[in-house]
Amino acid sequence: MANQRKDFLHKASRRIANAYDVVCVEDLDMKGMSQAMHFGKSVSDNGWGMFLRFVEYKLDEQGKDLVKVAKTYPSSQLCHMCGYRNKGTKDLGIREWTCPVCGTHHDRDRNAAINIRKEGLRIFENKRMSEAS
Repeated sequence: MANQRKDFLHKASRRIANAYDVVCVEDLDMKGMSQAMHFGKSVSDNGWGMFLRFVEYKLDEQGKDLVKVAKTYPSSQLCHMCGYRNKGTKDLGIREWTCPVCGTHHDRDRNAAINIRKEGLRIFENKRMSEAS
């Protein structure tokens, strides 16, 4: 099982590293999540840390970048269209919500992914600008 998982993670990370120049991820504390949310071993067994290491070194080999967005960034709370912050979405049971400002309907995970990409690209551009000066 361990070898199958590792093989899968290598292949998936290779596809991502080949397809993208910049990869943006949320810097999750998987150990903390497993303890705080009582997920136990299921969270640590998913290989997320190993997967990120694989993606990172494969991107590095190709001169590409992995950008980690802070776990404190409110990715699922922000409307990706207008920026309104809905603090009610801190409740993980809320899977969908509609922005009261612009009326955009959000799937929690898709909205968070869009916001993580936006924030990651903002961080990447700021890093590039500071390196250039």
